[in-house]
Amino acid sequence: MEKIPVEKNKEYIVEIIDNGFEGEGIAKIDNFTIFINGAIKGEKVKILIVKVLSSHAFGKIVEILEKSDVRQEVDCTTYKRCGGCNMRHIKYEDTLKMKQNAVQSLVNKTLKNKIQVKPTLGMENPLHYRNKAQYPIGINKNGEPVIGVFANRTHEVIPMEKCLIQNPISEEIAKTVLEFIKKNKISVYNEKTVKGLFRHIVIKVGIKTNEVMCILVINGSKIPKEDELVKILTQKYPNIKTIVKNINKKNTNVILGKENVNIYGNGYIEDKLGEFTFKISPLSFYQVNPVQAERLYNIGVEAAKITKNDTVFDLYCGIGTISLFMAKHAKKVYGVEIVEQAIKDAKENAKINNVDNAEFIAGDTEIVLDDLINNKNIIPDVVMVDPPRKGLDNKSIDNILKIKPDRFVYISCNPATLVRDLAKFEEVYEVKEIQPVDMFPFTGHVECCSVLYLKDSIQ
Repeated sequence: MEKIPVEKNKEYIVEIIDNGFEGEGIAKIDNFTIFINGAIKGEKVKILIVKVLSSHAFGKIVEILEKSDVRQEVDCTTYKRCGGCNMRHIKYEDTLKMKQNAVQSLVNKTLKNKIQVKPTLGMENPLHYRNKAQYPIGINKNGEPVIGVFANRTHEVIPMEKCLIQNPISEEIAKTVLEFIKKNKISVYNEKTVKGLFRHIVIKVGIKTNEVMCILVINGSKIPKEDELVKILTQKYPNIKTIVKNINKKNTNVILGKENVNIYGNGYIEDKLGEFTFKISPLSFYQVNPVQAERLYNIGVEAAKITKNDTVFDLYCGIGTISLFMAKHAKKVYGVEIVEQAIKDAKENAKINNVDNAEFIAGDTEIVLDDLINNKNIIPDVVMVDPPRKGLDNKSIDNILKIKPDRFVYISCNPATLVRDLAKFEEVYEVKEIQPVDMFPFTGHVECCSVLYLKDSIQ
């Protein structure tokens, strides 16, 4: 075994030869890879090695000796500790290029068809774009309750006065709840002891409707002076349409429990994407950046070239957002989603928007897809998928390859699993394009829409 050329707690001077998919800088010493957060391709930096593994190491910047032209001053006070906007030190237009290049690199390594990845579609204003905020509640060194964000790779709560990607109303509501907790000396959840009441404050905002949902996540069933808290919040913030008490008594990192109790309003808010109105409940998935989500969905629908004669499968459909976008063009849309509450919302969303050619089915995608195809003999002309980060399961891939829809649109939040899955379709389908969309500005994440056409059907 070759000797590792770096040692922990020692300093080295390196040149950054590339940036990884999460925006981290990549350097090499004697062909040994080192990852450095906050470093940019083309820079020369002095680093301290903080962790050494057999195949690679991690370093942190001690001093920037030669600075990249794309580096900018960071406008966030908690940037280094938070880890949320890990590309905030890079000019926005250059983060878009980096994301395009990262996806292109995956294509070049994995796909036989070395298609040119399109330029990443960014935002005109990449600030305060999130419609959902999740604030953990912790205790500071003085024993006082605080809200903020988790420190990078830890569960230490960093107090935060202002976040540049959250909706300002979310912060104000969370601060008001915190003041109430302090004033009434209400306990805060401790992960180690599994005791204490308040765990998280979750805020959802309808960007176009301005409707607000406040979710109070507690390790119990009752909040002291609950009626008083409701009165304070609703009087101070008239846009609050519902307040939900979410019961989470489990010793888990999962933020929301399964039980919701409405303590004000009807338990949901509404928002609009394009011409459609969507009902959003506490547990249902809704894209956190609806401006970019609308662009992404329109790209997918347009690429699918759906006609009034087409049957469409929308797998991992959530609350039916893209299903409804497609339904107005299609003969019939079948939406499939494992989260039952999301399917209930999808059915309600179809009613709200007077869409009668969309059917929503709750269940495991693999099982439902198999049932639709093999038992009910429903063969789609178009398949749209938007799976979780792990990508498509093998059974779903096999079924799609079995029925061979003319058009196949793959929307993905993880380019690595996207490209991995696309490689499995290359013998049967031609990958026409991959369009990255910047759903999460200044982070290492990017959504992609990939369009595949059955080779036999290509004119």
